[in-house]
Amino acid sequence: MDNEQIDFRGAFKGSFSGVLRWDQLDELWQRLRDDAAADWYLYAVGETPPSDTVSKYDVIQFIEQVDELLRREHKEQYCGIVYVDDVNAPSFVKIFDPNNLGVSCGYSDSPPLPGWILSKLPPVDLQAPMPQPGNRRRWWKRLFAS
Repeated sequence: MDNEQIDFRGAFKGSFSGVLRWDQLDELWQRLRDDAAADWYLYAVGETPPSDTVSKYDVIQFIEQVDELLRREHKEQYCGIVYVDDVNAPSFVKIFDPNNLGVSCGYSDSPPLPGWILSKLPPVDLQAPMPQPGNRRRWWKRLFAS
């Protein structure tokens, strides 16, 4: 395993804070928008990991689209499906698919993988046990079709 894989996997398994309330998610999104030019990778787990960072426009477009998806499909009064390594200076964000939560909270020998990751580290393949459902793959590809 090369250093990039170790760094990404180490960060992935590191300490994260849950974004519990929708207003906290709004604050996180604003921090990411403010820092959008800071070389973010967008990774849809189950797809080929990207080798390049995305533009500020792509980060903002992703934030807007994933926020809409989360609020539409996670019909709870709380968020609780977004996790960030540092709330004040994020560099790694895990976003769980509301339709594939499994046991994302609490302890599990094989917790579900997030649906999407924003990272300042180059992602490596997390080897999702199953490919993303067709509707999620189409949603992801439609985001960057231009």
